[in-house]
Amino acid sequence: MTASGDWVSLFSGGKDSAWALYRALEEGLNVTRLLTVHPSEDSFMYHVPATHLTSLAAESVGIEHVEVFPEDFDAPNAEDATAQGDAELEPLEAAVEALGDELNLVGVTAGAIESEYQTSRIRGMCDRLGIDLFAPLWREDPLELGEAMLDAGFEITILQVAAHGLDESWLGRTLDAAALDELTRLNEEYGVHVLGEGGEFETFVTDGPHMSRPVELEYETVWEGTRGYLEITDASLG
Repeated sequence: MTASGDWVSLFSGGKDSAWALYRALEEGLNVTRLLTVHPSEDSFMYHVPATHLTSLAAESVGIEHVEVFPEDFDAPNAEDATAQGDAELEPLEAAVEALGDELNLVGVTAGAIESEYQTSRIRGMCDRLGIDLFAPLWREDPLELGEAMLDAGFEITILQVAAHGLDESWLGRTLDAAALDELTRLNEEYGVHVLGEGGEFETFVTDGPHMSRPVELEYETVWEGTRGYLEITDASLG
């Protein structure tokens, strides 16, 4: 892993990509761009909720932000998961390749923990482009990762839930030590992934040691019987 040259951090604003960015900066990697893909609807490859907040987060982090707005992936109607993932990767790979023409690009960071579906495609992209992949969460223990995020000072808000055991009270909740304890119990009871890797919940990092100012959110909760999400009504830097 080389610290010289430019790194691009794949950045959704959620805890996993934010942790990958933070760890890259800790390791001395020269991250010069944050790159966000904004799916218009559901996606097999990308974090979907509230990606519009990434511009504020990027401003707080102080790294130039590149945004990609692909056409609708039509994920709900996908018949072939392999082909769908490959197709969804294309706009990301095109954006990274374009950055390679602009920068001395040596690698990208990614926040996947266990998803071979995502990681294999990103690794394949890196191989094709001749760059490295920094994936510091890969195959790490989820509870230990969560504890490390909290120990580092990450402020993490839950934006969306969709799993047994996660009711409306989790919407807008801070992912803290008590929440990790409850998620550990839900993992034992229902198989809920402690860090939501299976889509059980989605998050946004509102503050952390790599950010100069917190992102302050105003929102309403939307509950749809077995799942729900935050409708962000306003967001600003504190």
